[in-house]
Amino acid sequence: MRPLEGIKIIDLSQAYAGPFATQNLADHGAEVIKIERPGLGDQVRTWKPIKNGESGFHVMLNRNKKGMTLDLKQEEGKEILRKLIKDADVIVENYKLGVMDRLGFSYEEMKKINPGIIYANVTGFGINGPLADRPCYDIVAQAMGGMMEVTGAADGDPTKIGPAVADSYTGAMLCIGILMALYKRERTGEGCHVDVAMVDTMMSVLDHFLIDYTINGEINSRSGNNDQAIAPFDSFKAKDGMCVIACGTDAMFEKLCGLMGREDLPKEEKFATNVNRCIYYSELKPQLEAWTVTKTEAELEEIMVDNGIPFGNIQNMEQLANNPQTKARNMLWEVDQPGMGKVVVTGTPIKMSYEEDKLIKAAPTLGEDNDEVLASLGYSAADIDTLREKGVI
Repeated sequence: MRPLEGIKIIDLSQAYAGPFATQNLADHGAEVIKIERPGLGDQVRTWKPIKNGESGFHVMLNRNKKGMTLDLKQEEGKEILRKLIKDADVIVENYKLGVMDRLGFSYEEMKKINPGIIYANVTGFGINGPLADRPCYDIVAQAMGGMMEVTGAADGDPTKIGPAVADSYTGAMLCIGILMALYKRERTGEGCHVDVAMVDTMMSVLDHFLIDYTINGEINSRSGNNDQAIAPFDSFKAKDGMCVIACGTDAMFEKLCGLMGREDLPKEEKFATNVNRCIYYSELKPQLEAWTVTKTEAELEEIMVDNGIPFGNIQNMEQLANNPQTKARNMLWEVDQPGMGKVVVTGTPIKMSYEEDKLIKAAPTLGEDNDEVLASLGYSAADIDTLREKGVI
């Protein structure tokens, strides 16, 4: 049995953060009914990669969900949603602030339908504050949440992190919030409103950059791959490429210096402690790299791994997909997706005592489960045909 079996979630969210949260819940057993606009669907259906007119992004974010279309501007559509809410545990949405209120589905109104409902919403800036009504995408959240300012080369421009981390991190936070709310309801019987913002999430993972300012008034900016709080903790040139080496303790640094034949370095006051190494890192790195460039990546990997020093190759997507560790951890799942055939998507990093990919269901085609869901709410076949004719579904 998967841990969330028996939990029903109505997913009104689109694009990335909300669907990422519900995808993780669906992977572990929740029944997720994804509701999309009739005829249009979720905007993610148009995002690359595209194969045979279908989006790989959609496959990744909406597997294991049921698919339903619903026009919430029509009264019949609103009535269907009310019936869904009555029997649901959680409702998730990421509309612009105020949309749900205008539709008649504020948290207060939902509680009248289902007092135990958990209303989870994700926005760019949260439900209050002077910026609350602004629209937001990942790059906006990375910019305004401080992430771009601290990412990139020291002498370069502020840089967006490659993947949409504002979306995915926020989706993970939303998922955690929903699970906490479910646990609270288990003990108290009370539902609650879960409010997660993308900019807040970016701030929450700025680690030392933000607290350097709040504690010491220091404003640190970009430093490339070098971690400003730990040294050495950086990328280094090898004879045939680049790699990363991380020494989180003084003992690790001393061991690294011994392997290099540079036992003198830890004895210098400038490099004796982590704090000093961070201060004088511009003098330390060239001395370390003078050694790493004499070795191939393979040679460095053998030396570092054999001696317990954290080391990593900088892998491209082909290398990552074919890495034996990726396969051992079952981090790629094959999905038989309608319209696309067999495609491979990222698996779940949450491993439990069952084979997650054996339970995978393809992402729904637009409105795929309309008839099944509506029939479960008591609608007859004739009723469903009428709703379809009116464009409600």
